[in-house]
Amino acid sequence: MTARADGEVTVFLIGMRINKFRAPRDWWPVARAMPRMLKELSREEGSGLIGARTLIGGPRLIYVVQYWDSKERLLAYASAADGAHRPAWAAFNRRLREAHGGVGFWHETYAVPAGSYENVYVDMPEFGLGKATGVVPVGRRGESAAERLAARG
Repeated sequence: MTARADGEVTVFLIGMRINKFRAPRDWWPVARAMPRMLKELSREEGSGLIGARTLIGGPRLIYVVQYWDSKERLLAYASAADGAHRPAWAAFNRRLREAHGGVGFWHETYAVPAGSYENVYVDMPEFGLGKATGVVPVGRRGESAAERLAARG
């Protein structure tokens, strides 16, 4: 199977690293903020978020892989005055001045043009971009990675 996605997709990776387990006042508010934002986005029709998956990268790292229909909608959500992101970001920055390295934070954004991504799922439930957009049989997009990339361009 392969993802049904067509056109540009924006992949947003965001996460936190617990640097000091004994400083929950630093990392617990960060850990609690993301589920609220994902819930808000999933309730809003047309938010632009088409799928998300929370992953654990060992005992210290928690991150979320998000798929958006455009970078513009991701940026609009990040700057929306009436959304959950801005107050969470402001609170995080205030706590950061008082924290002593108890939590690390990171994000990466990739705006991927049509024809520049490809995926295959073998003996897997819907996952990643395929879960976000649905899947179709690989043959509809081509039998090789090169064919599937060319079919989208």
